[in-house]
Amino acid sequence: MIRVLYLAGSGRSGSTLVTTALGQIDGLFAAGELRYLWQRGLVEQRPCGCGRPLPECPMWSAVLADLPPHDPASIAAGLRDRLRMRNRLRVPPSPDDTTIAAVYQAIHEHTGGAVIVDSSKLPPYGMLLSALPGIDLRVLHVVRDPRAAAFSWRRRRSLDGDERLMTRHPVWKAATLWTVWNGAVLSRWGGGSYLRVRYEDVVQDPATWVRQIATFAGAAPDAALPFTENGLLTLAPTHSVAGNPVRHRTGGVEVRADDEWRQAMSPRAHAVVTALTSPLLGRLGYPFSRRTR
Repeated sequence: MIRVLYLAGSGRSGSTLVTTALGQIDGLFAAGELRYLWQRGLVEQRPCGCGRPLPECPMWSAVLADLPPHDPASIAAGLRDRLRMRNRLRVPPSPDDTTIAAVYQAIHEHTGGAVIVDSSKLPPYGMLLSALPGIDLRVLHVVRDPRAAAFSWRRRRSLDGDERLMTRHPVWKAATLWTVWNGAVLSRWGGGSYLRVRYEDVVQDPATWVRQIATFAGAAPDAALPFTENGLLTLAPTHSVAGNPVRHRTGGVEVRADDEWRQAMSPRAHAVVTALTSPLLGRLGYPFSRRTR
């Protein structure tokens, strides 16, 4: 069986931080957002986490060489159609699933059987993976205060270091996505194959939470963690596909909370996001006010 740790939830919730930290641990492979392998990695040839265009990366070149003949653009288009949230988590099968499964098999073989950390987040893609033969799926539900996530979506960020910018959602859309995606995760997964973590807890005590997540994923309980004595997260390049451009950061990184939204978010935007996410705020441990807890 191929163990996959699937990070599910909404965007701008800290999944890149968690994925990159896990990728430094022996026995875990930070694959990034594998649902975008076809469009962003192969069609657009955006850089791998190691900095090379993905088809030129030695790791991904080896993986791609093991795949059956395929058309990346066709697979990307098929995934966009099948993964629409309006399908209500019923992902129709496709002949492309054979090639998608082959990707995970090839990664498994070229990493010596490492746990594949897939930060694709979208619940329907997690459903697709759970139906693939040979996949042992564990779901890590990463959540963040929706006001913080909505504020983050408004920032202007370059896309992989070039002149293009990452998508910027208006606060109402970010709030709607937060509610729909997190609600879908809660309705679909639970039990021993599910673990929920909050961004706010991870940044407060990163070493403890990274240890817990790594153990849940299947890493050895005594595996070395990528933290220095003074608490810096030490990052080496990963081979992550797509995601936030901070995945390219290397060296010592201070893990700290991003709380700018508490002062910078307008009262109107705060009220809009709070109203649209109110059905899940209490369930996921978030207050209605701006207070820390």
